Amino acid sequence: MNRICKLFGIRYPVVQGGMVWCSGWRLASAVSNAGGLGLLGAGSMHPDVLREHIRKCRAATGEPFGVNIPLMYPEMEALMQVIVDEGVRIAFTSAGNPATWTGFLKSHRVTVAHVVSSARFAAKSEAAGVDAVVAEGFEAGGHNGREETTTLCLVPAVRRATSLPLMAAGGVGTGSAMLAVHALGADGVQIGTRFALTHESSAHERFKQLCLSLNEGDTKLLLKKLSPTRLVKGDFRTTVEEMEARGATADELLAFVGRGRARKGIFEGDLSGGELEIGQVASLFRDLQSVDEVMKDLVDGYQKARRDTELLNF
Repeated sequence: MNRICKLFGIRYPVVQGGMVWCSGWRLASAVSNAGGLGLLGAGSMHPDVLREHIRKCRAATGEPFGVNIPLMYPEMEALMQVIVDEGVRIAFTSAGNPATWTGFLKSHRVTVAHVVSSARFAAKSEAAGVDAVVAEGFEAGGHNGREETTTLCLVPAVRRATSLPLMAAGGVGTGSAMLAVHALGADGVQIGTRFALTHESSAHERFKQLCLSLNEGDTKLLLKKLSPTRLVKGDFRTTVEEMEARGATADELLAFVGRGRARKGIFEGDLSGGELEIGQVASLFRDLQSVDEVMKDLVDGYQKARRDTELLNF
């Protein structure tokens, strides 16, 4: 049996990324009901909101689901306590040191996966006691690794560094991409962008339609002096680029970005003043689909790619 399916108790080795302002209970429960693992994005939730989403997700699905927690966010102690109090059994941690919270979560019988952007951090995650790792390449949306290592290079490097169950993320949005990373050593995938652009995603419709119109090169990794973030073209990104070109300091960039920019752009649909984050793979898609349609495309695409590959003669 596939190691990711066995670890999480799911049908397909497909995890939906826990994205800020996109991954509420509707998206997470829909992915879990479709055979994958849905994740609530706690990075955009206060503790009471997370508690509400956990309860609504549990009411909407009898399948496993989890919570993604970016460790650099505030209210961490309260968020972790909500996870424990509500009996969540799966947590994905990111953007921080896994050693800080893995022991606490494991002591409460929570299965822990950690997102990494390098083989070095994958080895540290294994040493910290996590149950699985996600190797997220440079192509991914949102906060990204400073190393700028692509998924094609990162997955085999992480596979060499750890024996843990491994999921690939970043630029994975099709069944053929799933087969490709499987060939590189991944046991499963974590997909963010494609699920962010579904009917069930809590992102604003204007944000979804903009992302579904993007072409190659319309996203760019910026804000490296703060936390590297892949941004969509627009007024906000243009200002960031201009500031970075003239050598703006981290404090200047932080003052400009301020608070609530991602909410403004992704959740409220302000395409001018908001921070718009999406992965490079968005340029492959033009249609707004349901989670069920996406999952069917992924599974059918994987099977077709596998059959086509078997016909090749090397």
